[in-house]
Amino acid sequence: MSQIFVIGVLLFAVGVAAEAQQPGKIPRVGFLSNNTVPTAWRDGFRQGLRDLGYVEGKNIIIEYRSAEGKPDRLPALAAELVGIKVDVIVTLGMYITRTAKQTTVTIPIVMAQDSNPVANGFVSSLARPGGNITGLANLAPELNGKRLELLKDAVPKLSRVAVFTSATATDDAQVLKEIEIAAGPLGVNLRYLDIRSPNDFETAFRAAVNERAGAALVRVSGFLVNPQRTQIVALAVKSQLPVMYERADEVERQRNRSA
Repeated sequence: MSQIFVIGVLLFAVGVAAEAQQPGKIPRVGFLSNNTVPTAWRDGFRQGLRDLGYVEGKNIIIEYRSAEGKPDRLPALAAELVGIKVDVIVTLGMYITRTAKQTTVTIPIVMAQDSNPVANGFVSSLARPGGNITGLANLAPELNGKRLELLKDAVPKLSRVAVFTSATATDDAQVLKEIEIAAGPLGVNLRYLDIRSPNDFETAFRAAVNERAGAALVRVSGFLVNPQRTQIVALAVKSQLPVMYERADEVERQRNRSA
């Protein structure tokens, strides 16, 4: 996620908070994440506030809450933000948004990213969200076919690709459809490997190698990936498989590991 992306979300958050606050009250924004928010994201968030005339610690308060890679902590953290009466909650990811939604139906929730907020039950429609949730949809499913095309461009002789996916994801069917549509014309056979827990990646990489996959497409995200990012890169390097990730920072992490 880029700083610009975070700033864009912030425009939603501050607007909602400004409407919700009482005269003379300093708005309080809850920032809920599964992992510690990278410094660059926080800087972008603060810069977006400053661009709107809000300076953290002076005329706005940001309450950061991180589950530190332990999703079972999210309900308590969301309840804590509700308890201190934040004016708006910004969420980073589908599971965090769902937790916030289950915790409050009155405090505005702003999604920083979601692949399919309608299918996930967060909004009634993109045109008319309804309820207390708004934010950004990243249209991630539609990009997976293009990722396979880029992988084929990078490895022209590619004929078999291991797709790391998750049956627990609500957008899984749409994602697989997009990948399969792209696979036919490319002459690529797909081998789906289901990731249900962060510990499944080692088994998946081993299966990909044993079945002679020429590359891997990693399209799982969120709490399944975040605790294991370093391990995933190490496994990719060890397997010597070209890997297509969903995020640029994962590519950079593998590049640094391979150097």
